[in-house]
Amino acid sequence: MPIERVGVVGAGTMGNGIAHLFARSGFRVALYDVEQRFLDRALETVSKNLDREVAKGKLSAEDKAAALARIDPVIDRGKLASCDFVVEAATEKFAIKAEIFGDLDRNLPPGVILASNTSSISITRLGALTHRPEKVIGMHFFNPVPVMKLVEVIRGLATSQETFDTVRDLALKLEKTPVEVNDAPGFVSNRVLMPLLNEAMFAVMEGVATSEAVDEVFKLGMAHPMGPLALADFIGLDVCLDIMRVLQDGLGDPKYRPCPLLIKMVDAGWLGKKSGRGFYRY
Repeated sequence: MPIERVGVVGAGTMGNGIAHLFARSGFRVALYDVEQRFLDRALETVSKNLDREVAKGKLSAEDKAAALARIDPVIDRGKLASCDFVVEAATEKFAIKAEIFGDLDRNLPPGVILASNTSSISITRLGALTHRPEKVIGMHFFNPVPVMKLVEVIRGLATSQETFDTVRDLALKLEKTPVEVNDAPGFVSNRVLMPLLNEAMFAVMEGVATSEAVDEVFKLGMAHPMGPLALADFIGLDVCLDIMRVLQDGLGDPKYRPCPLLIKMVDAGWLGKKSGRGFYRY
């Protein structure tokens, strides 16, 4: 089945970035969220990010207008039924994704691939909720989606070779670099990254160093472009906590215990850059 119309479920940071990428690459996009205000904010963000690409000479003004015109914002999930491919980019909580996948499975033709942008949740579990587990796959983009080259393509236990090949080829059409990963908590990226961020949080909590000092060590000593605590703020501390809990539950190893300071900050509503306060103020 040729892929021409793509559904994106969730218009947050990752969802609007995925919509931007597909629309810029010539695909028609149905961008879904539960409220119009989320869609309006997403389209505003996409427009601003396309403006940056125009300013850098990567796109023409006509290209920007055409890309925006390809995005159809919808608050009726039923309108995704005409899509040839769907990427879910909702909150990193299994119950929310489970409801979405069940609904998509009921309402989309059986040949349509259902992909998840999840950064840690089991593709096998999501696939098992559907009548098409062989067509469920992980397509994990990285933020900012239009810029970052990597896409983790995650096979669930039942994911077919045909589904994998289709998604790998789709990533190449988007000018991304697909990397094959098998299903496991956190996959590769977050299984390695999140414990690093979590340990940096322990260093701050235990008074080993300030947030600024920890980040300087990694920027100057390890040549990281961004320190682990600034990166955690950028990702969202609530997202970091959700992923650590998936790792802890899925792997059962105490080394994945979320830092108590992280839990406390999320409870306080200090979610990082998106809330204006995390390990830094914004």
